Amino acid sequence: MISVLPIKAFGDNYIWVIKNDNGDTIFFDPGCADSVIKVIEDQNLNPLAAFITHHHNDHTGGISALKEKYKTIIFGPAHETGHETEMELDVILEENDCIEITQLDISLTTIDTPGHTKGHICFHSEDSLFSGDTLFSGGCGRVFEGTPEQMYESLQKLCHLPDDTLIYCAHEYTLANLAFAQHIEPDNCDIATFITHCESLLNLGKPTLPVTLGQEKKINPFLRCDQKSVKKTAENHAGSPLNSDADVFAVIREMKNNF
Repeated sequence: MISVLPIKAFGDNYIWVIKNDNGDTIFFDPGCADSVIKVIEDQNLNPLAAFITHHHNDHTGGISALKEKYKTIIFGPAHETGHETEMELDVILEENDCIEITQLDISLTTIDTPGHTKGHICFHSEDSLFSGDTLFSGGCGRVFEGTPEQMYESLQKLCHLPDDTLIYCAHEYTLANLAFAQHIEPDNCDIATFITHCESLLNLGKPTLPVTLGQEKKINPFLRCDQKSVKKTAENHAGSPLNSDADVFAVIREMKNNF
């Protein structure tokens, strides 16, 4: 039996783990070695590989220790130019590469999603997306190295996945993102309902993740730039008409930066 579990790190990071009953395990974005090693030792796991979405240290900081202690194979993006050394990659991945994990009987396909960084990638399995810092529940990553247009196109690419795809993002930002989503669409009842749901989960000490892509399309303003309610708020803020959904995205992404 396969299970997906989170390891918390740095207060709001999630390092996602896929494991089977034999303890064979892969990790996504192991930013904190101590947190990962504790779980490996406590649960007697066999770490096969780690998958890296982008070069930021809170996603890569544990790589050296995992390689040294367990000979863990590191898979990661080809286009994080200038950051190859810190990622210590053993296998460099291009878009649509497919990695078969025979011990877990799953395959992962890479999706290029530049925007947050120039070479950010996501990993898609049959029913799951490990989205790093591209797509969050209720939000999306800051545009640090790419352009708003790139981030918009990356999110649109993810929107073509099936609605029942489970989104495993790398941070517990959900409630803060939903507060902004409600600011953008104050009459969206789905957002209010989901806020109540997420507050209940967090009060029980549970993560708000994963969420389905279909749910995100109802509540995430960055996936709803084609909606009149989102466009109206963006145009009111910009003080002028916006000609495209990508323009709407750029305005609300800047609004979120200052929210």
